[in-house]
Amino acid sequence: MDLPLPVSPDPIAPLRLCCPEIQTVPLVFASPHSGRDYPVDFVADARLDPLSLRRSEDSFVDELFAAAPAHGAPLLAATFPRAFCDPNREPWELDPTMFEEELPPWVNTSSPRVGAGLGTIARVVASGESIYRRKLRFVEAENRVNGLWQPYHDALRDLIAATRRRFGICLLIDCHSMPANGLGRGCSADFVLGDAHGTACAPHATRRVEQLLSGLGYAVRRNDPYAGGYITRHYGRPREGVHAIQIEIARSLYMDEVHICKLPRFAALQRDLTRLVAMMAEAGSGLLAA
Repeated sequence: MDLPLPVSPDPIAPLRLCCPEIQTVPLVFASPHSGRDYPVDFVADARLDPLSLRRSEDSFVDELFAAAPAHGAPLLAATFPRAFCDPNREPWELDPTMFEEELPPWVNTSSPRVGAGLGTIARVVASGESIYRRKLRFVEAENRVNGLWQPYHDALRDLIAATRRRFGICLLIDCHSMPANGLGRGCSADFVLGDAHGTACAPHATRRVEQLLSGLGYAVRRNDPYAGGYITRHYGRPREGVHAIQIEIARSLYMDEVHICKLPRFAALQRDLTRLVAMMAEAGSGLLAA
């Protein structure tokens, strides 16, 4: 069984980047929410038990796509947990009720994500329980954004730019997972692909990824209820040759959500996603050809 909470007494390295010796395909894979290095001070400040903190993670998603470099594409993963700092938000989406002092006027305090308690610095975990015992200081948010959020996005931006320079185009696959109750009553799917309703990625490319997953035997939905977060919408600019798809994987396919551990069928899903990566790599630029 996986450890309930990996606690880090040292400063967190913000990301892990695995690159092929030579990038051979115009693909970039990224996992912003699979980080699981928990700062010891953060754990001490939390009013929640370790497993509750971990329920905000997209646990093990980086491992599911670990074969990307072997097929010629880089894989970027955040190492810090989403509950500590969320790289799939604007850099300054902050809830003013969480802080001791008044926030600067340029901070976005009114986004729907902030209202839900899930800003750049989350107030609650995914299950809705409050994280902190105390109010934070704004300098703590600055340290997290500048030391974790920014390096992750610098690396992602550089990967996208380098891919576009090399191939003329880039397809970013932003990898996530969704809870068992994430689709609502009466709905089911193994995967949800989000392209911001066709604005972040050429629709034919999204359709091709959907066909590949369906061909592997999985039920796939598109943009409902996950159309793509900040990363998909911010980096997906098809007119500039950069396309982005968010992929949400049902956690029930591979993990026990209560104990945050892999199920025996994890290996089968990993093999299928390795096949998906291989097929996407084989298609290469053809994925984006109309």
